Amino acid sequence: MSNIISVVNQKGGVGKTTTVINLAAVISQTKKVLVIDIDPQGNSSSALGIIKNAVTDSIYNVLVENKNIKDAILTSTNEEIDVIPANINMTGLDYSLNKIANKEYILTNKIQEISNDYDVILIDSPPGINLLNINALTASDYILIPMQCEYYGLEGLSQVMQTFKRVKATTNPRLEIIGILFTMYDSRTKLSNEVIKEVEKYFSNYTFNTKINRSIKLSEAPSYGKSCISYSPNSKGAIQYKELTTELLGRLKT
Repeated sequence: MSNIISVVNQKGGVGKTTTVINLAAVISQTKKVLVIDIDPQGNSSSALGIIKNAVTDSIYNVLVENKNIKDAILTSTNEEIDVIPANINMTGLDYSLNKIANKEYILTNKIQEISNDYDVILIDSPPGINLLNINALTASDYILIPMQCEYYGLEGLSQVMQTFKRVKATTNPRLEIIGILFTMYDSRTKLSNEVIKEVEKYFSNYTFNTKINRSIKLSEAPSYGKSCISYSPNSKGAIQYKELTTELLGRLKT
């Protein structure tokens, strides 16, 4: 059975997609990995070289039209990573799912069909609190929370924790927090260090030692349809995501 990890934060722009594609790139060097893109923006899909407008079956078709999930799996053109992409149809997905029975478990049931084919499945989720995120967390073994080192990041973390507790109490009692990841970190600023200190006061058992700095290479890589790991393997961002992957894999139970 695969380890299923949702990368979630209700706040946008915190590095969810960057984290998904770079973790996937490192993990794929030794394990079989799948990225499921459930964000209507489809950034994970395009960042891995998938041309969204050319996609025949996206995660939308799998969840709403009951298409075979295996038919929606594509392979990144530049990485050894399988992807279930998102496309423009995703815009109305939350509304469409509300019409389906047992709507919180739709993604769970679909993933069960392929769970033995992968060692790790990473789910890139949209910002906000919606049925897509509930589906992702219900289907997952773990939640990974990237958060920007600013005070608004603390608000986002609080919202994620509330959602985590609700899902664990209702639809997925096995869900665990695998870690809180500090992103866009700048050790020179007082604010970054104050935010980290505040989070570690309450969640020290969850924070990763690795922190992700702001990086031009991390920002550039998606425009080439690549992870930073393949685009600039010796850059600071790539090195930090390699270190993060080591930490993350060490926290998996299996």
